[in-house]
Amino acid sequence: MKKKFVFSIVFFLILFSSNIYAQSIPAKNENIPYLVTFGNKADKSWGDDDFNQIVFFSIPKEQKKPFFIRIFDPDIGGKHDENRQGFNTKTKFSLYGAGCFSSIDKENKDPVGDYKKGNLISSKTFGSESVFDNKWYTIGPINPLEGELLPDLGGYIFKLVIDGVSGDDGNLYRLFMSVKNNENIAVEGGNAFMYEYSFRLNSSKQVAHLYPYIDEHTISIKQYNFDFDGDAYIKLISMSIPGIKVNTSKDGVWAKSLHKMKEKDKKTSLDIQIIKTGTKSNNNVVFYITNQRDQFLQFHSIPIGAIPKKRIGVRSSRK
Repeated sequence: MKKKFVFSIVFFLILFSSNIYAQSIPAKNENIPYLVTFGNKADKSWGDDDFNQIVFFSIPKEQKKPFFIRIFDPDIGGKHDENRQGFNTKTKFSLYGAGCFSSIDKENKDPVGDYKKGNLISSKTFGSESVFDNKWYTIGPINPLEGELLPDLGGYIFKLVIDGVSGDDGNLYRLFMSVKNNENIAVEGGNAFMYEYSFRLNSSKQVAHLYPYIDEHTISIKQYNFDFDGDAYIKLISMSIPGIKVNTSKDGVWAKSLHKMKEKDKKTSLDIQIIKTGTKSNNNVVFYITNQRDQFLQFHSIPIGAIPKKRIGVRSSRK
């Protein structure tokens, strides 16, 4: 009885802690500093395969009050962004509501087909305006009922499409879904997810985490990663796998590998650990996963289902 009580307290603390940072993208527990989107004239070997990022936000049906989507450092210039011989880039942030989600996987992952479908709620293009450097820009207030109601995905769905529309610099930014327009207060029960993750690694010995969900129909997965430059390696940890290295890409190319899932892995999240070991200070990378039906898996800010308990850091992963 005592053990059960202690477990309940620990579970509550974990859940409470995760909800605090639930709508931060990247989430705090992922240990990723920034999302990254380059201008459409950039060399893909700089770490962005398609100059686009698509992020979905889910709002529970019970949420009646307006909410806000906040963007940290949306401009391209100044403190955080990647300068490629003079800032000349513009990035467009577009928020879509009703009708935004597609039954075609690639339209939810890549800038192909009708990936901008849905009712356009807000759109703004940022250049090198210093007024937005190292500061938050807020979209909203947004009525939750403006989203697309998809209960299987958590409620009302909204889609934020980020396009590098010109130039060749890298825009580094973060997102937060909040109930306040001037501070980051999470929407209770909300979540965020994406099908392809373009992000920055920028410190040696960094260990980042991704948490893709494995549903009850998944019997195998195939992981794809781009432009890791030989500066990191990737470990896959599941309920049935204590930790195995997977194929990791070199400069400007993709790598992939196939992995079987067992019954105990279903309805849980994997822990994809990215262990940065090189001396390269900045490294922009891309990651996505498909199942045996070539459907893309979701990465959630709050992992769905249990996650593997065993955490393997830099030292133990080199054994």
